[in-house]
Amino acid sequence: MDELIERVDERDRVLGVVRRDEAVRHGWLHRVAVTVCRDRDGRILVHRRSRHVSRFPGCYEVAVGGAVAVGESYEEAARRELGEEMGVSVAPVRFVVRFLNRSGLSPHWLAVHEAVVPGSLAPGVDEVAWHGWLEESELFEFMRRRAFTPDSGPMLDRYLRASGQ
Repeated sequence: MDELIERVDERDRVLGVVRRDEAVRHGWLHRVAVTVCRDRDGRILVHRRSRHVSRFPGCYEVAVGGAVAVGESYEEAARRELGEEMGVSVAPVRFVVRFLNRSGLSPHWLAVHEAVVPGSLAPGVDEVAWHGWLEESELFEFMRRRAFTPDSGPMLDRYLRASGQ
């Protein structure tokens, strides 16, 4: 069974509980939380999704995250996803910006966080095929040459503007 999430409205108010695949299929708004990870030198974590994941297999991403579960806060979801995908427990994640994102599989409220994480990660092999740390100047060239998830660009743009980068 697909994960249960909260369907929300244009103001991010809960309308009910649905399966995530239903929300995507019908284009219903729901919540997603991501974290831009930086190391102590300020580099940004980039990773390539496994070819076995259902959404955007083999594409690169500049944030770690996923759907917010029923009753979970954006921050709780961001921390949980960091643990599931990168095998790291980081507290706290810092909220940066939230916006209505229409560039992914379906529209969703996207809360972007940031965290400083240790250099050694233990990514889940079922979800992450590769990861590496890039300077911002390297990241933009890297993004031009590779296939990234559709919401990576808009998310990174909002993150950088909101965080003053």
